[in-house]
Amino acid sequence: MYFCIMYYRRKILLSLIELFGGKLDKVSLQKLTLLFTKEQEKPVYHFVPNKFGCYSFQLSADLSALTKYQILDQVSDEFIKIDSRSYIKDLKEVDRKSFVRLKSVNFNKSKDELIKLTYQKYPELAFNSIIINKYLSEPEIEAIKLLKPISEESALYTIGYEGVSLEEYLNKLIKYDIKVLCDVRKNPLSMKFGFSKHQLKSACESLGIEYIHIPELGIESDKRQQLNCQVDYDNLFVSYRKEVLNNTKLYQEKILNLLKDKHRVALTCFEANICQCHRKDLSESVIEHSHYHYKLQHI
Repeated sequence: MYFCIMYYRRKILLSLIELFGGKLDKVSLQKLTLLFTKEQEKPVYHFVPNKFGCYSFQLSADLSALTKYQILDQVSDEFIKIDSRSYIKDLKEVDRKSFVRLKSVNFNKSKDELIKLTYQKYPELAFNSIIINKYLSEPEIEAIKLLKPISEESALYTIGYEGVSLEEYLNKLIKYDIKVLCDVRKNPLSMKFGFSKHQLKSACESLGIEYIHIPELGIESDKRQQLNCQVDYDNLFVSYRKEVLNNTKLYQEKILNLLKDKHRVALTCFEANICQCHRKDLSESVIEHSHYHYKLQHI
């Protein structure tokens, strides 16, 4: 067996599989983990409304890692715990108690029963489901459809991913009904799960959000090495406005054209603090050069 970093959230998954007989199919794992995390003060996983209901990209990645390192085995759509160690004793007492309740209520439920339960209990995670007709009545489905955020207003948004999970970030895009995400990082790589270019693109597109990378509007990484206070950021952005924004009108027009066509566009980079990210100056420049007064909001 190979070495695998045993994050607390992975111990949760392994304990869940152990408690439910040593094996669980991937859909039931997603549903049961959702039910468990809803009882946590600080959830170890977050979920998005995917085509089969609640879904965690991080959870799926953890299952792949645990399989790769031979702690789990995957047979068809089932994950089987082959590691003999019990991780339940490593859990916090409050989580162990939650597992007892979860097992007592749901141990004999089928995959279909768990899907229906989560659709009914957490309808805000069901409105993108393509199989919802199989589980809910027409009135229930119509009520859930009303939960999907839809806006007709044309607006430009900016968003950073610092300090949030991929799922929390995606849920914010969904909340504001973002149609196109423009990644304005020079180098779209991240040590943070889900935010490198291909991962982010795949996640967005699975939720019906178009992803576009425009590196020409980013800042070279070597210019971001000595940023110790707000004055350093302010000086960097003076240079950015002069050297980049003045020479990238065509790329800014591309964003304007997306706004005209798709109506709801978001610019993204890393920093949570808008005053420490170039997307503030970029978005203001885009709006300034528009003949139409677009709403601008940093989310």
